[in-house]
Amino acid sequence: SEVDHYYPFYQDVHVMIFIGFGFLMTFLKKYTFSSVGLNFIIAAFAIQWSMIVNGVVHNIYEGHASQKISLGITNLITSDFAAGAVLVSFGAVLGKTTPLQMLIVVIFELLVYACNELIGAVILGAVDMGGSIFVHTFGAYFGLALSRTISRSKLNKDGSVKDHPLNGSNYTSDTFAMVGTIFLWMYWPSFNGALAEESQQHRVIINTVLALCSCCITAFFMDALLREGNKFDMVSIQNATLAGGVAVGSSSDLVIEPYGAILIGIAAGVLSVIGYVYVQPKLARIWGIDDTCGVHNLHGMPGILGAVMGGISAGQASENLYGQSIATVFPNRDPAGKAYTAGEQAGVQFAALGITLCFAIVGGILTGLIIKMPCFLPPEAKKSGCCTIGESNNRGYWYKDEHYWEVPEDEEDEEDAVDKDQILLELGLLNSSIESANARKQELEQALDTDVAIVNDAGEPVNDSNEGAPSPATKKEE
Repeated sequence: SEVDHYYPFYQDVHVMIFIGFGFLMTFLKKYTFSSVGLNFIIAAFAIQWSMIVNGVVHNIYEGHASQKISLGITNLITSDFAAGAVLVSFGAVLGKTTPLQMLIVVIFELLVYACNELIGAVILGAVDMGGSIFVHTFGAYFGLALSRTISRSKLNKDGSVKDHPLNGSNYTSDTFAMVGTIFLWMYWPSFNGALAEESQQHRVIINTVLALCSCCITAFFMDALLREGNKFDMVSIQNATLAGGVAVGSSSDLVIEPYGAILIGIAAGVLSVIGYVYVQPKLARIWGIDDTCGVHNLHGMPGILGAVMGGISAGQASENLYGQSIATVFPNRDPAGKAYTAGEQAGVQFAALGITLCFAIVGGILTGLIIKMPCFLPPEAKKSGCCTIGESNNRGYWYKDEHYWEVPEDEEDEEDAVDKDQILLELGLLNSSIESANARKQELEQALDTDVAIVNDAGEPVNDSNEGAPSPATKKEE
């Protein structure tokens, strides 16, 4: 039955979404509550909203918009995939948005996600079994565009990137983040193969395991090679070891041979570590892209690599390799359907990648402009304009749980590094309080200047006659 076949895979994907992604983001030393907690509510909301949006979009395309949305285990899996795309985007802006802003992001991102998936997978017929295109690439570049719209990297006088004092980890937070990495690494074959059928699922699992293993070894090797002092860095190890699962996604159900899966994993590991060591700092310095979790290195570039490898594999797929089952892998190559050739299918794969990049970047920018509206921002003295690129919440709100959570007293008492933005935020809030107090003071003074009954400390009215009446100045002092 559907439950017997799909539910075990659905549970594996569910673990990845709520535990894997949630704990992977706990590396920020003062933002662990928000990393796990907001991941929880964002994913839960995204799953429900995705069921509605995907169902409505597909019903409209099929010509029966008024029909009820049917649900099954496969719909739960595709909703988890959609939630995964949102959580990838969340990683790019982690610590820089409020809970309300992220819920608004979910609403608009999944609208764009559904339209993009409809065009690429349904209308064009692109095959993306592991979500390299429609989940990882889309989520990464949507998040990068969103991040660039609401924030911008700051530079020191020498041109180097100025790190936020709280944008860092400690021994405990990095350890918890590695727990998320291990869960994701273990369950990634289920993520790639959850919706595969028959012999496809067999290939997906083997190809994904081989790609993950080769990527893990390569990431450790490259990190020690490229880092100063030839030591491992937890940022790379937590993320780059997973890049093989992203990169092999589009071709995981194809006949790429074991050596092909291993080579894809090696390429993904090299690319991801290079991204963390060299590419991310340059993007921050030149384009001002502040990528908190480095989603460009784990999901963006490996996702594009996976899409390219999927296109190449599709172009080489022949009936000699797949036989009659080729229509199971590539539905549009069915002679009774669109009867695509191998070259046409490869072109469709690359077209889907280009369309996804356009949808993601434009959608991320527009969503960023929406969540910058004053009604979605926290209280502060100065608010950026809705159309101002690179500004949103005051940086004093960034990467701190205490703005949204009750935190233990010992955490509140710890001495943090002095942050100019935090000081400016607190001064702004104090000035706002002072202005409110002054306005109230003026109201009270005006009330005293009118014919208002004066009472003593006991609450008894005082005769306001000329004899013994206090002067106006005395009234104000009272």
